[in-house]
Amino acid sequence: MSQKLRFVNINQSAFFPTVRQNVESYFQEQGISKNANTLMWIKTAFYLIGFFSLYLLILSGWFGTWVTVGMTLVLGAFGAFIGFNICHDAIHGSFSKSSRVNKSLSYLFHIIGANPYLWNISHNVVHHTYTNIPGHDEDIEVAPGLIRLDESEKVNKIQRFQHLYAFWLYGLASLSWALRKDYIKFFKKQIGQHTNNHPKREYFNLFFFKFVHYFLFIGVPFIVLDLTWWQAALGFLIMHLAEGVVMGLVFQLAHVVEGTHFPVPNEQGNVEEAWANHQMRTTANFAPRSAVASFFLGGLNRQIEHHLFPKVCHVHYPAISKIVKQTAAEFDLPYIEIDSFKAALSSHYRMLRKLGKEAYLIQASSAQLTLVK
Repeated sequence: MSQKLRFVNINQSAFFPTVRQNVESYFQEQGISKNANTLMWIKTAFYLIGFFSLYLLILSGWFGTWVTVGMTLVLGAFGAFIGFNICHDAIHGSFSKSSRVNKSLSYLFHIIGANPYLWNISHNVVHHTYTNIPGHDEDIEVAPGLIRLDESEKVNKIQRFQHLYAFWLYGLASLSWALRKDYIKFFKKQIGQHTNNHPKREYFNLFFFKFVHYFLFIGVPFIVLDLTWWQAALGFLIMHLAEGVVMGLVFQLAHVVEGTHFPVPNEQGNVEEAWANHQMRTTANFAPRSAVASFFLGGLNRQIEHHLFPKVCHVHYPAISKIVKQTAAEFDLPYIEIDSFKAALSSHYRMLRKLGKEAYLIQASSAQLTLVK
């Protein structure tokens, strides 16, 4: 069982009450809802129409092999965009004031191969609370033994090369969700500090909707297009690799870049900082002024605002980011921001190299000196 953690606001920081009041005042003064606006519904329609249109075009059999493969890749990318733009907000309860609408839209997660109930636990509850804390935030435990993102973990020989192979492994993220990860997490006793005690209906949902996903993206193409079993399986693999590459690249850029912290609790299990201050040190924005990133990434490029205000729909992040940045400066807190997607990727690459190859060389040198002594 992992150590119980507490955030202890030893400096009595008033940052979060202040920034929360400032953001509340913005919505009141503007007379607008924190939930979806017209732009959000347009995005929702765009991604859903795009996804299901691609799916039906593939099933039509009108196109040659390579065009079909291309559409399958785009279908996978659209799956990731549905997750980013619709499901993420819905599961956080920020898409709509109506819990019924949020619940209905969260079920789209099943269609793209993931389980919204488990995502709520591992992401909303665990990751958002214990961001970047080794041994507690499962989002930084990408591939134990292969990818090292924890400075306290001993680095092994394979991890010397993680800056070269990590991006390829990220491509397996979606496939792992569909075939492995959800099952493992569901039957674990704990996810982080959350003790699993699942309602009976979630046992049904897990297996039923996984079957629906496999049937839609393996069974139906196999039947309708008269494919061999391995061709249908290959199409499934291609779709999930595309979905995984998009997901894997984006997820890591918010927390594993230069400047972000990986705090270690003290012996009593205390993180001696207010929770919101902790979020400011462990989270980064990237490509914040890119309209393209904002449209496709569902606010994931503005993770600071998302972590502080997960109940606010992501279409409002550009406006409230100015408030958050100004308030952070008033409290002498960092506001980590990387100008472009490319620069964020480069920063993540350097972090992988630092935590892998460079750490291994330091560890080997230290061991050699110990032997000489």
